[in-house]
Amino acid sequence: MHRLLTRKVKIGPVEIGGGAPVAVQSMTTTDTRDVDATLVQIYQLAAEGCEIVRLAVPDAEAAAALSQIKSRSPLPVVADIHFDHRLALLALEAGVDKLRINPGNIGSRERTRIVAREAKARGIPIRIGANVGSLSKAALRRFGRPCAGALVESALEDVRVLEDLEFHDVVISVKASDVPMMIEAYTALSEQTRYPLHVGVTEAGTAWAGGLKSAVGIGTVLAQGIGDTIRVSLAADPAEEVRVAYEILKSLGLRSRGVQFVACPSCGRAEVDVVRIAQEVEQRLRSVPAPVKVAVMGCAVNGPGEARMADVGVACGRGMGLIFRDGRIVASLPEDQLIDALMETVWTIARERYGAAGPVP
Repeated sequence: MHRLLTRKVKIGPVEIGGGAPVAVQSMTTTDTRDVDATLVQIYQLAAEGCEIVRLAVPDAEAAAALSQIKSRSPLPVVADIHFDHRLALLALEAGVDKLRINPGNIGSRERTRIVAREAKARGIPIRIGANVGSLSKAALRRFGRPCAGALVESALEDVRVLEDLEFHDVVISVKASDVPMMIEAYTALSEQTRYPLHVGVTEAGTAWAGGLKSAVGIGTVLAQGIGDTIRVSLAADPAEEVRVAYEILKSLGLRSRGVQFVACPSCGRAEVDVVRIAQEVEQRLRSVPAPVKVAVMGCAVNGPGEARMADVGVACGRGMGLIFRDGRIVASLPEDQLIDALMETVWTIARERYGAAGPVP
């Protein structure tokens, strides 16, 4: 897939833009003032493959906790700042790797300049985040209502403030909860700037509905070659955000972390409980870090073909199933033995090809 080439920006050791892989972000749901709880969640996110973590900084006490969190975090830390530019200054002093600000709600342009000056002195990038709740008055006057054009114009207004200070370590986002508006905004923005873009559907919803909205919105933007880093914003455990993000990236061939899982939807032809088998296999595959392709198929119509195309597959029949490895049948087993045998074969491939650590048969 061809991707638009953008300017490279470094968030700690993680590169975004400039052709780097699309980076996955999430945000903690803990009280940032609770250092230990926040670090536990950061480590959980890191285990899922999260590469950049954002923390809410609502007050000075939260800002004071950042230095302890940063010193122990396995991930680059982004401080999320609203309303009070002094919190951004405190976050910079604490050593964060990036700031996320909405200049439209942080106060005057002079306050934005103060923050930018301090960030530049430390080599810390800034994400300009425009959304329908923080559009500039000028953009609203011009367009008359929140819309894709207003999002783009508001973001670029704030970018120009930073550019006036010769500050160019900028990442831009133009998120909206309305998927067509979000797609239109990112498409238009990509035609007007070469700063890296952080892509997401803001306030997407619960894990199920929000995951679908995010897949449509983020997936459509990425499929156009637009986007350098993503966050799936869900009303759910943030680890679920990371899982959905990687499924979106894997479906487009942009990242290969973890298993690629194929399962048939089941139908009246199935003679085993395909839904139960698929759900249990999917749950157990979460612990496999290697990019093994696994297929669970329920009948003789599509099953053998799909199973042969996977690294490991099962094609089920009447109360039994065939285990395939690399296109060859390696076992014929009763239904109650299929899942264990499938997982054993998956882990064997993961260890042999990728050196993954896992259960030893």
